[in-house]
Amino acid sequence: MTNPILQDWNTPFQIAPFDAISDSDFAPALDEALVTHRVEIDAISNGAEPASFANTIEALEASGRDLDKVLSVFFSVAGADSNAEREALQRDFSPKIAAHFAEISANKALFARVKTVWDTRDTLDLTAEQQRVLMLSHRGFVRAGAALDGEAEARMKEIKGRLASLGTAFTQNLLADERDWAMPLEEHDLEGLPQFVVSALRKAGEEREADGPVVTLSRSTIVPFLQFSPRRDLRETAYRAWAARGSNGGDTDNREIAAEILSLREERAALLGYASFADFKLETEMAKTPKAVQDLLMAVWKPAKERANQDGGILTEMMQADGVNGPLEPWDWRYYAEKRRLAEHDLDETELKPYFQLDRMIEASFACAKRLFGLEFKPLDIALYHPDCRAWEVTRGGEHIAVFIGDYFARGSKRSGAWCSAMRSQAKFPEVQAPVVINVCNFAKGDPALLSYDDARTLFHEFGHALHQILSDVTYESVSGTSVARDFVELPSQLYEHWLDVPEVLAEFAIHADTGEPMPKSMLDKVLKASTFDMGFQTVEYVASALVDLAFHEGQAPSDPMAKQAEILDQIGMPHAIGMRHATPHFAHVFAGDGYSSGYYSYMWSEVMDADAFEAFEEAGDPFDPERARALETHILSSGGSREAEDLYIAFRGRLPGVDALLKGRGLAA
Repeated sequence: MTNPILQDWNTPFQIAPFDAISDSDFAPALDEALVTHRVEIDAISNGAEPASFANTIEALEASGRDLDKVLSVFFSVAGADSNAEREALQRDFSPKIAAHFAEISANKALFARVKTVWDTRDTLDLTAEQQRVLMLSHRGFVRAGAALDGEAEARMKEIKGRLASLGTAFTQNLLADERDWAMPLEEHDLEGLPQFVVSALRKAGEEREADGPVVTLSRSTIVPFLQFSPRRDLRETAYRAWAARGSNGGDTDNREIAAEILSLREERAALLGYASFADFKLETEMAKTPKAVQDLLMAVWKPAKERANQDGGILTEMMQADGVNGPLEPWDWRYYAEKRRLAEHDLDETELKPYFQLDRMIEASFACAKRLFGLEFKPLDIALYHPDCRAWEVTRGGEHIAVFIGDYFARGSKRSGAWCSAMRSQAKFPEVQAPVVINVCNFAKGDPALLSYDDARTLFHEFGHALHQILSDVTYESVSGTSVARDFVELPSQLYEHWLDVPEVLAEFAIHADTGEPMPKSMLDKVLKASTFDMGFQTVEYVASALVDLAFHEGQAPSDPMAKQAEILDQIGMPHAIGMRHATPHFAHVFAGDGYSSGYYSYMWSEVMDADAFEAFEEAGDPFDPERARALETHILSSGGSREAEDLYIAFRGRLPGVDALLKGRGLAA
């Protein structure tokens, strides 16, 4: 019987038949797909005809379709709905997949053919996109170590396999720590908490089959608890557990894993002739050099720290007025910041949250996409990997464009954070394929589900990534959608957040869950006025993480990453009462894989552009200006990685931006 993962998917829009796939199907499907891909690669490598763009570069683009199907399905469910069997499979698959692709990148015959096409590129009649695909293919082989020989080649293969295993272990350790910790609460521990927080804590308890409400390490649960609980002792217990993820000793401790990952990355870069892993990694990004990253981060760090220190002084006075002596601690900041927001902006999260219903915010994100890009979203009734998932068909002018899947709720089987991925990317070669895009979030369940303002921004952010995939219009999958420089990929997502703050959007979609009334203009004005509230804290916790990431990879790998982290924080004068957004043992962006390694700065690099890009709409006098929207789609959203990121941005805006728009947008300008 044909494996359901590898058979033709006779489902609506050829969505994976999740209801027919069992965990036992994954391993044989992977093995078969790897064999098929090897046969395809051998056919390209050993081709009798002289190497050409069609029989080498396009043939590579067309290969691995079965493998793509297996990996897209498996890693979607492994990240969002894990179980013991899937975790075991992931531990087995990661080194196997890494070895497979290391074998391809080390294939001398294949690289020789790619190099032949590259060396003769000026004699070929290639389109601009084909030239780009050729350059990326050649560069990818070189950076993967295709030019290495002997011991260096063998060692590179070992390093890649080991890094894949370590990244998987890091992720699973973090998930285990988040899944296994919970703080049971008595009824009297709930006093002073808003009803929406109490409901979330009870839901968390029910999900864990506890006797009552619990605090978990899901951000959607613990952050509101730290904001609102008057119990300083409970806040401290919860915060310490949250900060200690991945560093609790025992089998799930990530500290030695992080050290080994950094050491292997340094060795990998050295094998390829780079001074550091940061030099290797940043070569292909917009930033290009570690110094450019350092300059940006420090330009933001100074005003952010000044603001945070000013705010910390005010919060300390508030705490001492409550009769609490001693310094402001990390488990105090959010609690007193929430009190201050209420006092200074008359903005009560308890009153605000009913206006941010999940369903209405989804509608708002869709409505903005319709006004900007003409997209329509129709609900689909199809089998998906978890009952929480929802799907929509995306059309424009009656034409099918994509399928969009949303998986919004936190659960123990889902890793923390929020992300967007393509289960199938847009392409026109070797055949036209419409994308299947998924947003995964970790919002608290409720009836109805209510979001914080930050949650709503996260929803818009991830949907911005989704639009980058949905509106992609290129020929080759390797440059489709979000296949762009890491410090450019966050531009569409962070830019889309701005539409949540458009007054007419909030006026239409910020509807009270109980009364059905729109948000009063007075409250709307307060929301917009307070949009940069506590921005010193938010900027400091982020930039500190980015600076530590850069320092880890810029020089010699530290033998003790925790000591190096402490050294960097001391050098930059990290405020005592603010923790890093991601401390080393739970810094999944950097250690679960190398996507954001030496690249966590990229959110801020993109923010420089997103602040400037939204100013283009403001200068036009209309956040939905049709001409600006067309330019945004044409030059950025539909172009994927078919051109250099810098060229795409200049085509949209006419120039590159400076840091001023970012500081202004964060309320940190002098």
